[in-house]
Amino acid sequence: MKSEAESAEMREFSRLLSVIRNLRRECPWDREQTIAGSARHVIEEAYEVAEAIRLDDNAEIREELGDLLSQVLFISVVAESDSRFSFQEVAREAANKLIRRHPHVYGDVKAETTEEVLANWEKIKRAEKGDIGIASVGRGLPALMRAQKLGEYARRHGMDWANAREVLAKVREELDEAEAELERGRTEAAAAEIGDMLLALANAPRFLGHSAEEDLLEACDKFVARFQAVERIATARGLDLTRLSPAAIDALWQEAKRQERP
Repeated sequence: MKSEAESAEMREFSRLLSVIRNLRRECPWDREQTIAGSARHVIEEAYEVAEAIRLDDNAEIREELGDLLSQVLFISVVAESDSRFSFQEVAREAANKLIRRHPHVYGDVKAETTEEVLANWEKIKRAEKGDIGIASVGRGLPALMRAQKLGEYARRHGMDWANAREVLAKVREELDEAEAELERGRTEAAAAEIGDMLLALANAPRFLGHSAEEDLLEACDKFVARFQAVERIATARGLDLTRLSPAAIDALWQEAKRQERP
């Protein structure tokens, strides 16, 4: 028997699905939408969820999760109206997949560690889809996230650096090669070496228990804050940043950094 909370959850979920189906029927804009056209919206909503989580804002997380869920349901409803598949099929397949890939919960397989859980997941995935190999890893993800996914895949298949220091040594090696290509005037070759350097560097954070994407986002936020501080200092002194020398701008940058420290 379902608890009162579970029944309330199902009522709200059914209400949301009913609203979305009604919008698909009654709203001119919603009627015009296609699955292909919805791809951009679902990506935007997913990023907004990630940003809300990064900011640890419960109200924003709740709102953005609702927007993302609405997009998932809307695409399913569009598929229903196009006679492609139903939301019932989407939900059934999702639940069945989770049950299949968690045999340590729903079966008699033993998995005491995260590594064992992931190993079982990959084994079951290969049995279901065949050994699709590294080429399919992270396809469709932004490059930075895909780079880290590729590194994780390589680690599970026996190829990886030992620690973050080894990664940074590889980064320095690729940087030296990029500089050598620039000295030769070979810009395309230098760009390729920079790409190799970025691929290596993207994998350093995972050795620290971090996400490359999240670390770079934090660095972007820090850059924005410092740049705004530089602008404030320049404005207070009647300076035009576009007319300052690189050395003068660097001096303002260092001053802005010092202001951050307690």
